[in-house]
Amino acid sequence: MSIKILTQNMHVPNLPQIGVYESLGGYSGLKKALRELKPAEIIEIVKKSGLRGRGGAGFPTGLKWGFVPKDSGKPVYLCVNADESEPGTFKDRLIIEKDPHQLIEGTILAAYAIGCHQAFIYIRGEFCYGAEVLNRAAREAYEKGYLGKNILGSGFDLDVIVHRGAGAYICGEETGLLESIEGKRGHPRLKPPFPAVVGLYDSPTIINNVETLSNVPHIINNGAEWYAAIGVERNSGTRLFGVSGHVQKRGVFEFPMGISLRELIFDHCGGMRNGRKLKAVVPGGSSVPVLTADQIDVSLDFDSIAKAESMLGSAGVIVMDESTCMVKAALRISKFYAEESCGQCTQCREGTEWIYRILSRIENGSGRSGELELLLDICSNMKALTICPLSDAAAMPIESYIKKFYDEFAAHIEEGRCVVA
Repeated sequence: MSIKILTQNMHVPNLPQIGVYESLGGYSGLKKALRELKPAEIIEIVKKSGLRGRGGAGFPTGLKWGFVPKDSGKPVYLCVNADESEPGTFKDRLIIEKDPHQLIEGTILAAYAIGCHQAFIYIRGEFCYGAEVLNRAAREAYEKGYLGKNILGSGFDLDVIVHRGAGAYICGEETGLLESIEGKRGHPRLKPPFPAVVGLYDSPTIINNVETLSNVPHIINNGAEWYAAIGVERNSGTRLFGVSGHVQKRGVFEFPMGISLRELIFDHCGGMRNGRKLKAVVPGGSSVPVLTADQIDVSLDFDSIAKAESMLGSAGVIVMDESTCMVKAALRISKFYAEESCGQCTQCREGTEWIYRILSRIENGSGRSGELELLLDICSNMKALTICPLSDAAAMPIESYIKKFYDEFAAHIEEGRCVVA
């Protein structure tokens, strides 16, 4: 389980400098692609590798690239989603700050594959240092001829713009991101049409996550079969897991897809702090259903986590011990989503606020009989009914917290106090 792809060189001093990156084989994948491969061949290699999107949904990357229409008469755009705003998630930030050229090389390869000549890296507004690192790396890439006109004499042109957001969670949703780049409010768009057909400036657009694109140079260098052999069936490659919460060792860990949640927590994160017992784990960022302590013998891959009725999502693993009040945890999450809803959809705009207000009453000891059932009803009416998934993201965790820790919520209402010691 010691395979490292994305983080293998992050211990090297001055890695963000292009000369250091090149000395470790950096940009060799780009050189190979431009000299030996046609765009369609790159798409086919990525398809065969089994690479799935690392931003949350896990959609096959090569398949997404193949959706771009041929000869539409419009420019094709590539947008890199670096708006890492999901609570509990901090793996993209590591790539951006420690190995930015890995991302830029992957961006160039993706752009070449889809016929794009203008790419945007949309970075979260709070990532001031990360934006500086990326802008510096982009300038170095231009100076070396990896960006700009006639890249490496291939006839392929590409410009990359680092576009800073303004700190809105909703702009992590791909169409909200597009609206923001266009200078509008980050209000998600109705789909269809999907961005691959009608995206940025009404033109074909591909949106990929930072971690997703950072895998591409390694796939081109080592081959689809090499990458597909890592991980488990239908879940190829490694994954960056951002582990936070009540463990001895927190941080970003890279392991092949399929490592068990138990192994990650107890073997690599050192187990629980202060000798306490594990109570709950969020496996994929705050927007996914929680898992209980007896559910951790699960493989950390998209399909296995789905069978466990949760989602791998952004692989932001939040670990909670027995001292955690699940009502308080649910309240904190509900406040976040109530504040971050863009307000377009009634179910989301009203539902997130209702959930927060009801949970506030329950947490401060003023809960009323029947309110847990009311919360579950609200959650049910918020799912799969809105323009974007934020409403689902707000409802799913709350629903799971109540169902899996019902007695704890009920005690807050019946006894007017928290029962967690």
